[in-house]
Amino acid sequence: MIRAGGAPKGLTAIEAVRALLAQLPDGDGLETALLTTAGASVFTAAVGRSLQGLAPVAPDIALDHATDSLRMLHGQPIKSVQAAALDAYLVTISDHGLNASTFAARVTASTLAGLTSAVLTGVSTLKGPLHGGAPGPVIDMLDAIGDASNAHGWIEAALARGDRLMGFGHRIYRVRDPRADALKRVLQTLPMETGRLALAEAVEIAALDILSRHKPARSLETNVEFYTALLLEALGYPRELFTCVFAMGRTIGWIAHAREQVMSGRLIRPQSVYIGPMASKAA
Repeated sequence: MIRAGGAPKGLTAIEAVRALLAQLPDGDGLETALLTTAGASVFTAAVGRSLQGLAPVAPDIALDHATDSLRMLHGQPIKSVQAAALDAYLVTISDHGLNASTFAARVTASTLAGLTSAVLTGVSTLKGPLHGGAPGPVIDMLDAIGDASNAHGWIEAALARGDRLMGFGHRIYRVRDPRADALKRVLQTLPMETGRLALAEAVEIAALDILSRHKPARSLETNVEFYTALLLEALGYPRELFTCVFAMGRTIGWIAHAREQVMSGRLIRPQSVYIGPMASKAA
């Protein structure tokens, strides 16, 4: 048995979840897939409670995945609307093609290292701020702006400093990320701080206007991270845990890709081309 508080001290939340997942046995079967999927949820909740100085709450196998994930975090019964909102988020972000973490997980799986190893590779890749670490800074941005009347000035100043505007732009989408609207609809079913959604909508409008003028050659539309941040905040997740919840939802996708890769029986081994300086010919 693994103690949910058994991660080394001094780690960030996502590093702690990764350390706990690393204690799970490796394998390529259904049991490993279920254990790793459950572990991501249990460990995320335990690390979240640790951030508050609270003891972990044991899982309840009688409850569904989303309900128990929130119950283990908050230590109290969960309303059905909250569980439905988390379930919608987990389904929405469970898979998204060959993104960086999924491709990395498939590379690991192709060596027959095991599903747990593939998931750990995915978590390690998702940890990077250019892939999975952006939802938290969206909340930082909203807190810094504070009021809708400050949105234009704050965003203009941020872009003048060369700052990246979190929650906008995507490597794949050149239009509005369809997942953003799906999560916004879910968000509207939840009780939340008065004016929080209105502030976010005002910031979104201002950001899209300013980005279209500052960078007309680029299509920088709202991405999934913008409303993800508000949804997770409304569900009571501390922002330090946002990437962990992302990993919790993406774990099942990594496992599906890993199992598919193992079934193919092929090792992923890309070729490279040397483009450095060439040695001079001997006289």
